[in-house]
Amino acid sequence: MSQQDNHPDENTMPLVAHLVELRNRLLKAILAILVIFLALYPFANQLYAWLSGPLRAYLPEGSSMIATDVAAPFFAPLKLTLVLGTFLAMPVVLYQIWRFMAPGLYRHEKRIAFPLLASSILLFYLGAVFAYYVVFPLVFAFFTSVGPAEVTVMTDMSSYLSFVLKLLFAFGIAFEIPIAIMLMILSGATDTQSLREKRPYVVVGCFVVGMLMTPPDMISQTLLAGPMWLLFEIGLIFGRMVERRRPPEDADAA
Repeated sequence: MSQQDNHPDENTMPLVAHLVELRNRLLKAILAILVIFLALYPFANQLYAWLSGPLRAYLPEGSSMIATDVAAPFFAPLKLTLVLGTFLAMPVVLYQIWRFMAPGLYRHEKRIAFPLLASSILLFYLGAVFAYYVVFPLVFAFFTSVGPAEVTVMTDMSSYLSFVLKLLFAFGIAFEIPIAIMLMILSGATDTQSLREKRPYVVVGCFVVGMLMTPPDMISQTLLAGPMWLLFEIGLIFGRMVERRRPPEDADAA
């Protein structure tokens, strides 16, 4: 392999050029978010109806969601559309970050970084999908069935939005565990054997994180901690594959 293959481009850009490049990348990322937001905004109310579907399916007959703030019927769908626009534009945003950082990476780092970047996007989406289709029905079925019979469930739409966005974000981040493990192994910070020895602490940590990142109920906490543990085990499997493919000199250095 030539010297040029082992090192980033030596034709370094001046600081001003780097700042201009960063500005252009940020503008493209913001433009992608804005375009998707504007495309989705006419359907803001329908999107909120879709997001609130898992709760409304379990509301007692004659009950409905309410707005305790006079501006909530406008701002809640608007906030949802903006968050969803950012969510859907994330591949473009991360691609712009990748294009900004790629010239400074070694060739072998580029081969690894892009698949990891694509995998992280996919895993985040899978975490959100898991939360919506698996966690939400279980959580809302439990919440709407345990209250006193004299209390009518009428959830505020802004509170509901904050609740579900927190859960979606928590599960999206939790599903990044395999990527985090592979990055730690690739950087030499740890290895699969060391992680296996720490498995009992990881299990406890999963439940602690589940307690901190989800609302204070055992169902959502357990539904987050369980997949986190499973994803940890999956990360160990892929981490072992990375270790087997690592060149001998890199393994010795780690």
